[in-house]
Amino acid sequence: MNTEQINKLKTKLEEEKTVLENDLKSVGHVNPENTGDWEATPVKQDIDGADENELGDKFETYEGNTAILKPLESRYNEVKKALGKITSGTGFGVCEVCQKTIESDRLEANPAASTCKEHMDVVTE
Repeated sequence: MNTEQINKLKTKLEEEKTVLENDLKSVGHVNPENTGDWEATPVKQDIDGADENELGDKFETYEGNTAILKPLESRYNEVKKALGKITSGTGFGVCEVCQKTIESDRLEANPAASTCKEHMDVVTE
């Protein structure tokens, strides 16, 4: 993979990272006690003046935010990992399972891919 292709993919990853950060901020915040971990933002509650339905709606909103946050955070971490590989100059575009070059069309479709097509269903961490 040449420098121009890597730079193009890096730009796509940086753009996706920005979108993901904005999406994450809309439903959560970074937990200051856990470096980089996100958690759903609790809905502010006025318990004294709230009826049961209002409280139920607030809890439902919080649970919905939690459900949305997890896949966003997972993708965000994949994108950050890929950008880190590009920055360090090590491992970007190389399958983490078999160490072969990841196919160009796979990287075009998913620049954060960490495996080749043969191993795309293998979870790597």
